[in-house]
Amino acid sequence: MGGLDLVLVLVAGVLAGTVNTVVGAGTLITFPLLVALGVPPLTANVSNTVGLVPASVTGAWGYRRELRGVWGVVGRMAVLSAIGGVAGGLLLLVAPAESFTAVVPWLLVLAAVLAAVQPRVAAVVRRRAAEREAARAGADVGATAVAPADGGARGAVTLPLTAGLALGVAATGVYGGYFGAAQGVVLLALLGIGWTTDLHRANGAKNVLAGVANLVSATVFVVGGVVDWRIAGLVAVGSAVGGVIGARVGRRLPAPLLRGLIVVVALTAAVVLWVGR
Repeated sequence: MGGLDLVLVLVAGVLAGTVNTVVGAGTLITFPLLVALGVPPLTANVSNTVGLVPASVTGAWGYRRELRGVWGVVGRMAVLSAIGGVAGGLLLLVAPAESFTAVVPWLLVLAAVLAAVQPRVAAVVRRRAAEREAARAGADVGATAVAPADGGARGAVTLPLTAGLALGVAATGVYGGYFGAAQGVVLLALLGIGWTTDLHRANGAKNVLAGVANLVSATVFVVGGVVDWRIAGLVAVGSAVGGVIGARVGRRLPAPLLRGLIVVVALTAAVVLWVGR
């Protein structure tokens, strides 16, 4: 890659870190760019995963106020996400490269669909919140209300960790370790419906869980020796900056525009990969 290509990778890292913190689909920016620049899909994926770890750290730190009082539950979910991330990373390394190239376009289409339906997921979350509030007002339904403590939304309900939610978090960890595009979108929907009605708290937890899956799978890739460190380093520097930006201004970004961009990039990348096969 030439000098201009390296600059593009750095800028894409900033954008991906920002989008990852706010929406959870930054891979849909960096991965297609790397492939378009001639990087093999497998190398692009693992190098991108390693490079996006700093964004998860800075993004999670930016949402630390929203997670006060629930770090114990988030920690238990993080363990499940880590186990899934290791499994996903190992799966990627042992599977033939041809298998990965074949499945990536379908994963990109899935990610585009998830990004597109995010408004409907948010509507479900709001409806569930109203139902829970009504239930709390009428009778004790066993939900655990966690005090907002600064960052949390008043009146929000945070439920205990259930077996179904635990399995879902572990499964998203596997997906995150294997590919990861829109892992944050899936996590945000899962946490918003099955854990807390405070979407800011869910977003903070999403950053932690996705970051843990990225970190452990990145460790697997480093040990496996399949990382392009020039690419990973550029994405890492950019994504660290993007994570800070996303945590500070993410709630002010136009969500419809971001969703539209994610959908277009994901579908375009899927078509490019299909045509190139």
